[in-house]
Amino acid sequence: MTYSPEGDVYVSPRYLAGSDWCGDAAFVPVNHWPTLHLEDGPCQMLITSPDQRIRIGWYGDDFDVYKISASEVASSPTRWSAYFNDAFPAELVAAFTAALERDWEARKDQDVFVEAPSPYWATRVQPLLDAGWKQQRLPGSVTLGAAGRSSRASGPFVEVTAPDGTAGVSIDLGSEDLDEETVLLWAGPSGWHRAEARFTSRTPSHLIAATAKALLDPTPVLRYREQLAPELASLAQLTPLTPPKPPAPTPLDVQRVQRRSQAITTRSMPRWSTTTRPTATTTPPAGRSARR
Repeated sequence: MTYSPEGDVYVSPRYLAGSDWCGDAAFVPVNHWPTLHLEDGPCQMLITSPDQRIRIGWYGDDFDVYKISASEVASSPTRWSAYFNDAFPAELVAAFTAALERDWEARKDQDVFVEAPSPYWATRVQPLLDAGWKQQRLPGSVTLGAAGRSSRASGPFVEVTAPDGTAGVSIDLGSEDLDEETVLLWAGPSGWHRAEARFTSRTPSHLIAATAKALLDPTPVLRYREQLAPELASLAQLTPLTPPKPPAPTPLDVQRVQRRSQAITTRSMPRWSTTTRPTATTTPPAGRSARR
């Protein structure tokens, strides 16, 4: 699988870029793993680790287009799951799949991709706290998710939010269900175009932290301007892929250049020509003697 980003504008911050409509960037870290293309069913492509303990599904027509899970062994029940919706940039999903791939390669030492998460909530979002994102505690009965698309309530919660309020993380501290979605990472405006990544309670903390850290990456990503939702474009910084051509000069601009050129030519002419240059010695005016 090869991936070449396409677009005509660079979007920054990258978490406001929305979908690239193909999702290939998320699979680059694991493009050497076994891949199965499915014709029937909601899952259109399935990538698994060579031992089939990690499963990365692409559901291109669903709200959650990436569904990722891991198990103790291939035949055991899922230990944790992660879901990334259709507005979540594939370049950020790649941070999660890259961390998974590194964990699997290091499995001879320890199966860290199925280890129990830290009991301390801050380990999940430490990169954001280190970057100065604001935190606050909220009571229960707080709805998570974009309006009209996904919601639930429990709590109490910890909210960690970007200084400009365009991205954040919600962590449910009250859930005791091991399969409950307890961490929501979001970016963008509320509503249909909000990017969401949801993680169940047993998702290893370092995998969530790797995704959160990707929010801080200042590198812009390519998108086609006409495909970028207006709600995102109004919040993001857009830079054309190629600088715009300078405007054609007006008649007044042409006149100014001509006058400037004539003035420079006049000033650059020598005062004395070779035929009129004075001699080295001249006769002093009458009544004055020449001085040495």
